[in-house]
Amino acid sequence: MNLENRPGGHRPALTAAASATPRRIGVAALLAGALILSGCAGSRGGKIPYGVKDFGHPDSPAPTVIEEDYRVAPLDVLHINVFQVPDLSGDFPVDLTGTITLPLLGNVKAVDMTTNQLNQKLAQLLGAKYLQHPDVNVVVKSSSTRVVTVDGAVRSAGQFPVTGPLTLVQVVALAHGTDESANPHRVAVFRTIKGERMAAAFDLQSIRRGEAEDPRIFAGDIVVVDGSKVKSVWQTVLTSLPLLSLFRPF
Repeated sequence: MNLENRPGGHRPALTAAASATPRRIGVAALLAGALILSGCAGSRGGKIPYGVKDFGHPDSPAPTVIEEDYRVAPLDVLHINVFQVPDLSGDFPVDLTGTITLPLLGNVKAVDMTTNQLNQKLAQLLGAKYLQHPDVNVVVKSSSTRVVTVDGAVRSAGQFPVTGPLTLVQVVALAHGTDESANPHRVAVFRTIKGERMAAAFDLQSIRRGEAEDPRIFAGDIVVVDGSKVKSVWQTVLTSLPLLSLFRPF
């Protein structure tokens, strides 16, 4: 018998409740599934070790200051100040051949020299023809070898100059933070130590909460934030590095 044709012409109340129950169960199941999936996507993973106490310093010197023995490299930018001679002072880039072009002096070889050596060379060249006892001061304004690379699930991936001490949180901030696809529980730092490429993983979420130490980042480091939009090449590295203990080369 058709239920609509039963005496009274009304569908029993039980029918409406019964039809709503499967819908509620279906929605609950979908929500539970979404939570499970989101938990997997936003959790720690991979074989890169966490909780690293001593990552080790990279092969390149720490970038707190430009060391006295730092040698000028191509594409560096030098600030040269000739005391009381503003026309001879300013910022001068080092070209690919390792030379700088200066007023009066023209092209001067600067590559592989320390700033003190270049000070003496410029003072000697200027004093020979143009100035009496010139006071020259050379500093490295920016170094082509002193950058940190940030890649992965960040808003603005790229290379950023290292002009002073940096931590992981600060480096991620330089890249305008993590994007919507990021997994902040898995951030890898790649570093060259004693000629070997090393890696360690850090939980950015724990660092932000003050539950873990914010590690130091050095010039030459590569920081990769995991996430669904990470390039396939990085995804493979992040998930399959054979790192079974603290800091192993890959």
